[in-house]
Amino acid sequence: MVDLYISKLSKNKNNNSMNNMESYPPVLRHLDQQQHPPPPPNLDPNEEFQEPDPVPIIDLECLQHEKLEEACKNWGLFRLVNHGVPLTLLKELQEVAKELFGLSFEAKEGACSGSPVTYFWGTPALTPSGTALTKSPQNMNWVEGFDVPLSQLSHFNPQLPTLESVRVLLMEYEKHLSRIGIRLFEAMAKNLELNIKRSKEYIAEKSGMVRVYRYPNCPDTNVGLGMEAHTDSSVMSILNQGDEVGGLQLLKHHKWLNVKPIPNTLIVNLGDMMQAISNDRYKSVMHRVSINKHKERISLCYFVFPGEEVVIESSKYKPFTYNEFRSQVQEDIKALGHKVGLPRFHHSQPLLL
Repeated sequence: MVDLYISKLSKNKNNNSMNNMESYPPVLRHLDQQQHPPPPPNLDPNEEFQEPDPVPIIDLECLQHEKLEEACKNWGLFRLVNHGVPLTLLKELQEVAKELFGLSFEAKEGACSGSPVTYFWGTPALTPSGTALTKSPQNMNWVEGFDVPLSQLSHFNPQLPTLESVRVLLMEYEKHLSRIGIRLFEAMAKNLELNIKRSKEYIAEKSGMVRVYRYPNCPDTNVGLGMEAHTDSSVMSILNQGDEVGGLQLLKHHKWLNVKPIPNTLIVNLGDMMQAISNDRYKSVMHRVSINKHKERISLCYFVFPGEEVVIESSKYKPFTYNEFRSQVQEDIKALGHKVGLPRFHHSQPLLL
């Protein structure tokens, strides 16, 4: 089934170029690369990643609990190898995502009208995309994307063939990412000595979602960030950042470190829910995305959350549900322009913003 859709996709290439100005949301169109000279032909796409990659490596086939514990405590992020996701599937997802983003802005916006899939740009997916138009360029994220709730994929009947190809591939991808998420969380729960029955409530498969991102390239990287510095609200996030174009950076010892894109590996980072569940033993990692000078970046991130009404209890935080946490984040973004997150629920007072 997947190969059939990919075959159809390759035979019906959309005439729009990836660099076609019409494919970008209006607010991003001045970054169109046709007005800039192309990069040198011998450019190494990983020129910014010549230094050794310090990110901890976790082998899912031979999972070592001690190494996982160290990565969760000291980094909140690790590289996953031997994860069992077929390399062909990872590549197909990247290619179909490129085709999808190459469609005109109007086609992408119209395709999601009235559907469970949300198209957003210039702002995190938690806020309406239209707010990007009122932001100054300095405060805007240089990104567009699709927010895909996986539990509703089987009921989603997209009109665009390319979006249908994405849907079919994501249904296959979900099986692998759900398996990985459960395996990793069970290992973390064992390390944390969580109640096994209770821990199963902390990672709800039906809560899983995928966000597909495109970050435009720009010779002037001072124009802003692809994604501002933030922590994820999830239990964990699993990122397929492609083979060549980097941009993901994590904050470590008050310095931003590049996370090198390495083929056939995934990046796992812990979110706010995992930090609260672990009573601050594990770290919700601060990260951001920079803009690449020469190539735009396509990435896919899988997020998993607790059940919305599952109460998270720990000695560091007041009891709260993910539904309450999400509502508070939305309120803070609307009122303050940024996420506050876990400090809203911390026992210590007062909260300083």
